[in-house]
Amino acid sequence: MSAFTFSPALIRNCRRCSRELAPGALVCQNCQALVYADEIDRLASQAKRLESKGDLLQARYLWLNALPLMPPDSEQAAWIREHARLLEERAAAPQAPSATSKWAKRLAPLGRVLDFCATEALVLLAKFKGLLFILFKLKFLFSFAAFIGLYWALWGPKFGVGFALMILIHEMGHFIDVKRRGLPAEMPVFLPGLGAYVRWGALGVPLETRAAVSLAGPLAGWFAAAVCALLWFHTHDRIWAALAQVGAWLNILNLIPVPILDGGHAILALSKAERMVIIGASLALWLLLQQELFILVAAGAAWRLFTKDAPPDPSPKTTAYYLTALTLLLRMWREANLNVWKGRNVTWFSAALRMLHAARRCVVNAQEETLAEYLLVGAIAGSQR
Repeated sequence: MSAFTFSPALIRNCRRCSRELAPGALVCQNCQALVYADEIDRLASQAKRLESKGDLLQARYLWLNALPLMPPDSEQAAWIREHARLLEERAAAPQAPSATSKWAKRLAPLGRVLDFCATEALVLLAKFKGLLFILFKLKFLFSFAAFIGLYWALWGPKFGVGFALMILIHEMGHFIDVKRRGLPAEMPVFLPGLGAYVRWGALGVPLETRAAVSLAGPLAGWFAAAVCALLWFHTHDRIWAALAQVGAWLNILNLIPVPILDGGHAILALSKAERMVIIGASLALWLLLQQELFILVAAGAAWRLFTKDAPPDPSPKTTAYYLTALTLLLRMWREANLNVWKGRNVTWFSAALRMLHAARRCVVNAQEETLAEYLLVGAIAGSQR
């Protein structure tokens, strides 16, 4: 196998954002993407293929060839160095004598039978491990199917599937934004009744990039809500307005800057002055539009003024991104809110109370109609009789 060679001068512009790269750059300063991400992926796939064939030293050689293509202090580089060390240890370890060979010598005529059985057992074990690996990789599909099943049972097929798809689009916003930057990420995992998450390699990633990844989910959620609103304008089926409303509401809720939500990760890139901007903008939106949800956003940002995690340098780009997401989602919430409630501007708290009353009535009366008629936040989705 020929040795891998590369020249930094071969790539002059970032493959992700097309910005011009500095000579010898390994990471794009604009989008934080790895400059040689494609070459790293090619080397990784070749190395894994060699590992599966048992050629550990050659695989180690390819892994080490990927190190000059990435920042030495990155999470990926640390993982490669550790993996190369393990491969070297495995290659140097003495091979244990085969137990089946000893039995073959002792039992003579039965030796071949035992060898055959042992070989078949190893083949079956390898297949079983491969099956487990496939099942592990399919956790996205299994968890998403369970997620759909829960909300289908609660609210009927139309709203249940639509709601699950909107959560999927939100999570794929995170996933796509991570992958386009050349960073490792897993497909979303869904927790029925709780939510979903995307695991990705954030170690060593700048705060501004982490914030952009966090805000990509609510922005994708706004896009999904906008599609539902567009379908409502064309079909006049109020379930689309209901989906647009609940999607916008959940994504605004997700922008509250507390640690477990996207807003909590995004605000880590904002200075104290920028956090005060978020507080002021949220209070202004509440005063102008009388939507209490923005009090929670302002309260969360006010709390983050005292958490001592504000960076010294401001991030105007992240601040603008945060405010844009809030404004777009609020606009979507109001439009869907007026359409669902027949021209009446109902606050999210009042809508939630209406939903709880409707849910209790459905349970007490044992009606066959599903809760698709009543949104999680109280929007009427239309009869599912």
